[in-house]
Amino acid sequence: MSAPKVLAFDVFGTVVDWHGSISREAKSIIPGIDGDKFASAWRAGYKPAMDEVRSGKLGWTKIDDLHRLILDRILVDFGIDLSEEKRKQLNHAWHRLDPWPDTIPGMTRLKSRFMLTTLSNGNIGLLANMAKNAGLPWDLILSAEVFRHYKPDPETYLGVADIFELQPSDVMLVAAHEDDLDAAKACGLQTAFVERPMEYGVGSAVPQGDLTRFTYASTDLNDLAGQMGV
Repeated sequence: MSAPKVLAFDVFGTVVDWHGSISREAKSIIPGIDGDKFASAWRAGYKPAMDEVRSGKLGWTKIDDLHRLILDRILVDFGIDLSEEKRKQLNHAWHRLDPWPDTIPGMTRLKSRFMLTTLSNGNIGLLANMAKNAGLPWDLILSAEVFRHYKPDPETYLGVADIFELQPSDVMLVAAHEDDLDAAKACGLQTAFVERPMEYGVGSAVPQGDLTRFTYASTDLNDLAGQMGV
């Protein structure tokens, strides 16, 4: 298979440390909270909330608004009464997620040869703010918001190829999540697994399947860049 022309990145967990970042922000805004438990609970509501959109229970909803919906629900679960101002501040913590240590150097190496774009369920404003805050060197920001479909719907993966006027095999999804990669592979994309054992916090690494089914399997983005010859 020839080298891809575009690398499309999952963002949450692959490029940025959502768990550690949200845990820190939660503890700063809600003194005494178990930040790790709060971050995990918030993220746990992510897929069920998207399913509410897919089922038609909710109309198309950008991730900022889904995050707020989940936040309001888990504040009740945690027995926390937070002001509207602090709710907005905390919800926008998703715009301020910190990159993994290898992210920027690895992306910079890959950018020297390949076009780099996001392919995230995060909305465009969120992803743009995150990139500005963290210094992420994207060539383009693409989002489920563009396609009106969340990953792993095929419209998202095939949409990247369509935007660049490429065959699906000319696009490679870079992600830390095997289900995301499997869905991309089923659409004809190349795939690159990036290991992120700390995504869900200390001692919460997700067991890995057979990674040989992907085009590449890497320990981080620097390792991926080396395997791809840059």
